[in-house]
Amino acid sequence: MRRIERFTANRRGRDVAVGDIHGHFSRLQERLAVIGFDPTVDRLFSVGDLVDRGPECPQALEWLAKPWFHAVQGNHEALAMTHVDGGTLDYSQYRAAGGGWFLALDSDEQARFAERFRRLPLALEVETADGLIALLHADCPFRHWSQLRELLVSTPPSEVQEVCQWSRKRLAAGDETPVEGLRALVVGHTPQREVRVLGNIWHIDTGGWASGQFSLLDLASLTVLNARPGE
Repeated sequence: MRRIERFTANRRGRDVAVGDIHGHFSRLQERLAVIGFDPTVDRLFSVGDLVDRGPECPQALEWLAKPWFHAVQGNHEALAMTHVDGGTLDYSQYRAAGGGWFLALDSDEQARFAERFRRLPLALEVETADGLIALLHADCPFRHWSQLRELLVSTPPSEVQEVCQWSRKRLAAGDETPVEGLRALVVGHTPQREVRVLGNIWHIDTGGWASGQFSLLDLASLTVLNARPGE
C-alpha cells in the first residue's frame, strides 16, 4: 500500500491545513465557520492525531468519510493500531495521553477504527501554483523530500515512520534547515503558542484541541486564516 497520496491544485476553492484535532471536532467546525470554509469547493488537510484527549473521538470516522477531508496518520492513530495488533504499548502512558476512550470500546469497534486508521497515508502532497506542499505528522527524516517519497511508495522502515510520526528534534534544536524539493512542509505533533516556521517547515499545532484556537493555514498563500473572506 502506498503511504503517500498526492492532490492536484484546487482550482475551484481553497486548500486549508489544520493541526492536531484530538477529538474536538465541534471546536474545529466553529473555526471553519469563522473562515467561511465551503465544503463544496474547499478541502481540509489534517496533519493527524484526530483522536484521544477530547470527547468527540468517535466522530473521527465520520470526518474521514467526508470527501473534502484528508488526513495523515498521526502517532495517536498508530497507538490505537498497535493495541489492536497486540504490539508493545505502555498502557499507563497511553491512558495519560487520552487513549482511555479507545480501550473502553469493544474489540470489534477497536478493530473498525484501526482498519480505517491503517489506510491513512503517512504523507500527503498538495500541488499549488507556487510549488509542492507536503504534510506529515511530525517531521521529515531526510534533507530532500524525494528520498522520503521513494520509501513511502511501499512500506517504509520502522525508523523512518517513527521520525515521521514522533520526532521533535527539529523544534528542540531550532533547526532551520529546509526540506529540499518542497515549497513547504506542514506538520503538527508538538503544540506551539503560535504557528512557528523553521526553514520551510510550518508547525501549525497551536493546541486548538485544548483552547479552540485552531490555526488554519491557507496552502496557496501560506497565510494563517482568521476570518471570513472580506472581513
